Amino acid sequence: MAREIILDTETTGFDPKTGDRLVEIGCIEVVDFMPTGKSFHEYCDPLRDMPAEAEKVHGLSGAFLTGKPKFVEIADRFLDFVGDSPVIAHNASFDRSFVNFELEKCGRAPLPEPRWIDTLAMAKKRFPGMYNSLDALCKRFKISLADRDKHGALIDAHLLSMVYLELQGGKERALELTQVVAINAVAVAIQGSYGARPRPLAPRSTEDERRLHAEFVHANLKDGAVWLKFGLEL
Repeated sequence: MAREIILDTETTGFDPKTGDRLVEIGCIEVVDFMPTGKSFHEYCDPLRDMPAEAEKVHGLSGAFLTGKPKFVEIADRFLDFVGDSPVIAHNASFDRSFVNFELEKCGRAPLPEPRWIDTLAMAKKRFPGMYNSLDALCKRFKISLADRDKHGALIDAHLLSMVYLELQGGKERALELTQVVAINAVAVAIQGSYGARPRPLAPRSTEDERRLHAEFVHANLKDGAVWLKFGLEL
């Protein structure tokens, strides 16, 4: 089974190199493209002001974030949750730049670029020349945005998990994988329940029973038993 992590972040701006910081991170675990129900979510105190333009996007004020854990306090739990799984993000270079900036700032190793899968690049390949934002893809795939007022890392990760499934072939692909898993599970169960039959099978009768039966055959069958003519013994 393939385990992957769907990730989204919210930030104070566009570039950590100019002083912007990560303020929210949300992760969803998916196995074979389907959410397992396990997630990781944290708000982080950026230790700086929140620009009005950024607050309009995600609704996170400086007052709300003050006193929330610093990234260094959640870094190890985040890394434990991600493990060695691939990381899926929309416009992955953006999220990667902030996540790796925060990891390096607190002395942790960054998540290398080959581990990241960019759903924006996938969407551009499938829908060239079209608008491929997360909102646009949700509408294109008829994924409801009813529960989403502003951008939020965890809810956007949930939406992205559904978009990712569609980009990989949709619900038919998930059903196909589910059927394969079920077939494999049945095969394993059968294999575990029934071992190979020994050859030849051990007799169920005792020696005395077989002797008495042979005596009966010779005494009561004129021409002998048919099976004895073919070299088969009792």
